[in-house]
Amino acid sequence: MHNPIYCDLGKLLGRVLMSLMFITAGWNKIGGYSGTQAFMESAGVPGILLPLVILVELIGGLAILLGYFTRWWALALALFCLASAWLFHYVPGDQGQMVSFMKNITIAGGFLILACAGAGRLSLDHKLRGK
Repeated sequence: MHNPIYCDLGKLLGRVLMSLMFITAGWNKIGGYSGTQAFMESAGVPGILLPLVILVELIGGLAILLGYFTRWWALALALFCLASAWLFHYVPGDQGQMVSFMKNITIAGGFLILACAGAGRLSLDHKLRGK
C-alpha cells in the first residue's frame, strides 16, 4: 500500500486485531486467577509472576489498541510472546502445542514490525506528538 491513509487504517486495524487477544486474556486471568496461577506453576513458572503477566497483557493490550507508547509496548509484547511460546507451548511431540508455539512466534514477529513501523497517524502517539 502506497496510500498513507490506507497504511494508517491498516495499522489501526492491525492494532485492534492484535490487542483484542491480549486484553481478553489479561481480563480472563483476573477472573480465573487461582487456576491460571496453578497452570503457571505446573509449567515451572512461579505463580507470583501472574500480576506481571496480567499487567503486560491487559495494559499492554490497551496501549497497543490506543496507540500509546506503541513501540515500547509492542517490543514488550513480542518478548512476552516469545517467552510464552517457549515456556508453555514448546512440546515437539504435541502437534497442537507446536501450532500454538508457532502462532506465538508469528505474533511476536507482528509486534516487532509494529515496534519498527509505529502506530501511525490514527493513534495517541501521533496526537501527543502534536503532529
